[in-house]
Amino acid sequence: MKLPPEIQFHEDIRLLIYRPRGLIDEAAVNKIIGVIEDIEAATQEPFNRFFDTSATHEVELNFRYVIQVSLHRRLSYAGHPLVKSAILATDATAIHYGRLHALLTQGSPIKVRVFQDRKEAAQWLGVPLERLTAKPPVANHSG
Repeated sequence: MKLPPEIQFHEDIRLLIYRPRGLIDEAAVNKIIGVIEDIEAATQEPFNRFFDTSATHEVELNFRYVIQVSLHRRLSYAGHPLVKSAILATDATAIHYGRLHALLTQGSPIKVRVFQDRKEAAQWLGVPLERLTAKPPVANHSG
């Protein structure tokens, strides 16, 4: 499966990493949810998620949309094995919506936590810190 440059899937440690840049809006969230659901369907094995929002500068979401997405994920993932979703956020709006998502997925197999420290997120996910700091390869567009 070919992934967009801001998304990496590390099969060896069962971890999806999403590093959005610039704006996080409904289109961006819909895109990552689509990728997550495609990988879930293709692999049939649980995997954790790490969302690094440190390179974003704006969040254009609203309560209704975040509630809708959280409930969709809660229902669509019901009955599956436990997974962890760590959200690295320093922007107040991203933290706020991340915490709302965590609250709305409580009691489901999706455990969401918001972190302001990458090292704490790595420890919670049980992965080496380097895996969360490594940047994806930059595509060479020279011709």
